[in-house]
This record gives sequence, structure tokens and C-alpha cells, in this order.
Amino acid sequence: MVSVQDLRRSDGRVLRVHDSAGSPGLAGDSGTTGYDGGGFGDSGTPGEPSAARLTVLWHHGSPQTGALLEPLLTAAARRGIRLISYGRPSYGGSTPLPGRTVGSAAADVAAIADALNLGRFAVMGASGGGPHALACAALLPERVIAAACLAAIAPFDADGLDFFAGMASDGALRAARAGRPAREHYQATAEFDPASFVERDYAALKGDWAPLGADVGEASAAGPDGLIDDDMAFVVPWGFDVAAISVPVLIAQGGRDRVVPPSHGAWLAHAIPNAELWDCADDGHISILTECAPALDWLLAHS
Repeated sequence: MVSVQDLRRSDGRVLRVHDSAGSPGLAGDSGTTGYDGGGFGDSGTPGEPSAARLTVLWHHGSPQTGALLEPLLTAAARRGIRLISYGRPSYGGSTPLPGRTVGSAAADVAAIADALNLGRFAVMGASGGGPHALACAALLPERVIAAACLAAIAPFDADGLDFFAGMASDGALRAARAGRPAREHYQATAEFDPASFVERDYAALKGDWAPLGADVGEASAAGPDGLIDDDMAFVVPWGFDVAAISVPVLIAQGGRDRVVPPSHGAWLAHAIPNAELWDCADDGHISILTECAPALDWLLAHS
């Protein structure tokens, strides 16, 4: 049974945390790290390892609530993996963090790990969650074992990358580049472009990944701030260099993705040391999520 709890940070912010292990309770965030170098299975009472083979902290896409969706939970349970997720600021009950960067996610993840008494763990993210998973890999190398990213966008200042090439709809990110007022103005009239998804994407949303569509709808109904904050963070410096990532990284990219084009995945795989690229030629932006289960196997193999 998934538990949903609020972690109150020392700065007064709240992070809504989802835990497939049904954690008995989050410790408070003192603003200091409680990490003592323990193993990746550590959780709950200090010195009492959990039965999980691995803990994976999931970074949700844009926009989503941070809830752990059924396809992920099923795949993780079959592998004895504990899944943890949280709503990024302004998503799913988590307090806004004005001006947050992609790199800001690392401090929030460290606070969650401290509160759950986690030692080492893996990270995994899809779409807008991918860069935030990379932030943890770069900025928490003593805790993050490995990272897996599916359909992750590359940095806006990526050398040699034509950032917008291949995007079916690039208006939101172009508006974000012009500043927050422009991004907010764009959001007021923005509509989803059906051409952003390919046939396999729509099939996935009608099948196993139908819960994703419902979660996106819930996140969108709560307001656009989380999505706008994500887009603003994507088009400014991330707060870390992907080339500094030292842990193993998996990049899974759909060859027919029209939201995050294949060139982004190829750039990340080339720029990140120890990165492995899965080129899933027939997948789009949603259907790439069918690689979540194999990606969990990859994380287990690299833990």
C-alpha cells in the first residue's frame, strides 16, 4: 500500500512524498544531512534494513502530481524494488519554490532521503523528470547509485544541439525563454497539439498507461504553476554540468518522439560519462514508458 505523507522542510516548505513501502512516518527536516553512509536498503529505524532489493526515487513528468502510477508500482513490486516519489514544488500539494532550478531538486531529494533514513538509492525520471533525476546524480554522487532517464530534455545551452528542432510544439519553451510573464501569457491560451503524440503514444494512453492521462488531468486542474516553473527551469542554467556526472546513467529515447526529439537523448548520452543509450526507434514520448520495467532491471544490475 502506498503511503502519502507531507515532509515539512526547515524553510517551511512542504513536500508531498509517496512511498510504495508504506513508511510509518517521515522524520522532520532539520536542514542538516542525517546520512551516515548506510546501504541502499536502509529505511525506517536506523540500523534496520528494509526487505527491498533497491530503493528508486522516481521523478515525475510535466505536468503530473508526483503520485506513483500503477504500471510503475507493478513493475517495481515484481522486482522487489521500493519506489519513492514526490511532487516537485507547485505540484500535487508541494509548496511552490519561486525561481527554482533543475538542480534545486537535489536538495529536496536529500531532505526526503534523510527523513526516510535512506542511505544509497537510484533515481529514475521521465520527460520533465529526467533532468531532475540527472541533478541528483550530479549533485548527490555519494548517495545516488545510478540514474535512468526516459525522454529527458537536454540543457538549453547544450553545445552543438539545435534545441527546438523536431519539436511538434515549441511555443511553451520559447515563451519561457522570453521570461515568466511571457510564459504565463502563453499558458492562458495554450492548447495541446495532437501532433505531439504518435499512434503508439495514444495506444499506450488507452492501455497500461491510462493512469498517466488521469494524473496529468489532475495536475493540470490544480493550476499551471508547476508546469510553468518546470519550463522556466529548463531554459536557464540547470545548476550543474551533466559532464560531471560520475555514476552510471541510462538514457532511453524514442526515435519518433515529437515532444523531446531524439537529438536530445543522443546529446545527453554523448555528454554524460558512463552513459548508455537505448535507441527505441519506434517509440514516441509516451510509449517510451514501456521501457520503465527494463530500466528498473538496468538499475538493479548497476546497483
